[in-house]
Amino acid sequence: MSASVAVGRGPSIAHDRVLLGVAVFIASESVFFLAIVLAYLAYRDAGLATAKANLDIPRTAIFSIALFSSSATMALAARHGSRSWLVATIALGAVFLAGQGSEYARLLASGIGPGRELFGTTFFTLTGLHGVHVLGGLVALFALLAAHIRRRSALRPVAFEAVGLYWHFVDAVWVVVFSVVYLGTLL
Repeated sequence: MSASVAVGRGPSIAHDRVLLGVAVFIASESVFFLAIVLAYLAYRDAGLATAKANLDIPRTAIFSIALFSSSATMALAARHGSRSWLVATIALGAVFLAGQGSEYARLLASGIGPGRELFGTTFFTLTGLHGVHVLGGLVALFALLAAHIRRRSALRPVAFEAVGLYWHFVDAVWVVVFSVVYLGTLL
């Protein structure tokens, strides 16, 4: 069997140990996030009034759109091995983190924080862990960009695919978190 990759397609998870490793890592992180989302849901009712009164859904939706859009730019970066799409992905991820940081500052200023009440604890735990994963993804994106700038010819397509898998995972987790935490207050 040939190890070559079809033109226009990246390596497959079944044939590349790097991608398989990233997929296994993502699977373990998915279980981790599932447990935290379930814990949030278990305690959601106790903090629902606080959530409804303090979460700014339209503002957070804007930052969420930036993160959701970054999945498209990452797909383009991986497909074309493009430095400019990587930079766009980094910028959109940074916009999301800045938005999350401003949301935290606003909530903390209004007296809501981790350890102060059940809503604050569960909210900051769930969204904070996601934010740490976004930050880790940004570090990976910067490393990929640096490698692309230094030695583009030595960069294997699997590098884009591996970072892309992780970035899409971070995006997918936010779809769940935004739906449960923010949109869930509307139900």
